[in-house]
Amino acid sequence: MMRRVSAILAAPFVLLGLAVAAVAATTPGMSLFGDLKYAPDFKNFDYVNPDAPKGGTMRLFSIGTFDTLNPFVVKGVPAAGIGQIFDTLTVASEDEPGSEYGLVAERIELAPDKLSVLYTLRKEARFHDGTQMTPEDVIWTFETLRAKGAPSYRSYYGDVTKVEKEGERGVRFLFKSAENRELPQILGQMPVLSKAYWSGRDFEKTTLDPPLGSGPYKIESLDPGRSITYRRVPDYWAADLPVMKGRFNVDTIRYDYYRDATIALEAFKAGQFDIKLENSSKDWATGYDSPALRAGLIKKEEIPNGLPSGMQGFAYNLRRPLFQDPRVREALAYAFDFEWSNKNLFYSAYKRTRSYFDNSELAATGVPQGEELKILEKYRGQIPDQVFTTEYDPPKYDGSGNIRDGIRAALKLLKDAGWTFKGEKLVNDETGQPFEFEILLDNPQFERIVLPFAKNLERMGITARVRTVDPAQYQKRMETFDYDMAV
Repeated sequence: MMRRVSAILAAPFVLLGLAVAAVAATTPGMSLFGDLKYAPDFKNFDYVNPDAPKGGTMRLFSIGTFDTLNPFVVKGVPAAGIGQIFDTLTVASEDEPGSEYGLVAERIELAPDKLSVLYTLRKEARFHDGTQMTPEDVIWTFETLRAKGAPSYRSYYGDVTKVEKEGERGVRFLFKSAENRELPQILGQMPVLSKAYWSGRDFEKTTLDPPLGSGPYKIESLDPGRSITYRRVPDYWAADLPVMKGRFNVDTIRYDYYRDATIALEAFKAGQFDIKLENSSKDWATGYDSPALRAGLIKKEEIPNGLPSGMQGFAYNLRRPLFQDPRVREALAYAFDFEWSNKNLFYSAYKRTRSYFDNSELAATGVPQGEELKILEKYRGQIPDQVFTTEYDPPKYDGSGNIRDGIRAALKLLKDAGWTFKGEKLVNDETGQPFEFEILLDNPQFERIVLPFAKNLERMGITARVRTVDPAQYQKRMETFDYDMAV
């Protein structure tokens, strides 16, 4: 996934409603955003070829190593592609946002008060050993993931108060409140694990024993830490379901591991694996020049990204008094020269993030109108007046590195906010404290992006220290709000 960097001053406003189809066997699924695209009697997703031939081998790659085939717990590094051996209650369609359709679940019923959801399992749902998937398996999976799985599961399922069997094939989840409208979908994404298989096994330990699955692939072989090969299940129970028809056509999928991205790129150019999704603009622009490319043995293709891109940017910790004044936050945004970074660091491959919901119909454009304006009117006087009159537009430069006009505008904002120069440092008029803060990173690759930003801040008399920590420490500091600014 391509990552984007921006300085954002915006606020998200979205109303999410969960639409669930009727409770009959024709129930196709559920959507966060109104009606489902696919009718109850749909035959297959539009983006698949239902008559695609089966066969062949696909060679893929991964970076680093792996030491477990249990991807659900904290311990260990799970093997690439391991999710292909497990089926879930529902699956997402790739050509509509926020929609899920039944896989293991045949029917989905959301209670009128939205305080519970009932999943009815398909009679034909089977594990790879031929045993039937049961409500007991679903309940055991839920309780085990919440009690022994990665911490994210406890967060995901925190609003579930109870899970119980209903009828012969039903599982009902009861909720604390109706506020979390995405919760039924989150539960639908839960894998279904075999209670019988895991009985007598330690779920919390790492393991290299292939676990019992139910998905379109089984583990065929592995070389621990170096490679893993999956084989398509010829009698896969869900192969002819509308949500699976025309998918998972390759007989064998092999992942080989490489120490780092540089070695992986060289291996790809040497023909060691078949497909490489590139997320480095530098490598895309310069790294693939090779005899194989010139001979037509490698095909480079840029595929338009039709998915919402989300937001990545500089996040202020508003618990810090330093950032309480919105004029200060607006001023600091002038120091980020996106155009220079895009030209010199990213080979002009990126577009500026302008919304928390970029590249989607939910991204705000223009000034508020209609229902959006109606919502915002309730907060007039509590939010900046320009929200109602001016479209958000981040500072823009010509890419030359000359941002004097931006610095001039920033210094005026800072002066109005009570900051003036003393020597070469910007200090607070009331306290005399210099303007200093730390920018927290979890990846050293971001340093080349953030350091020019810090250099521009220095021209404004501001000291910004860039600190890179490991992901675990980063996560802890974010959770405890122990940071000034973070990317």
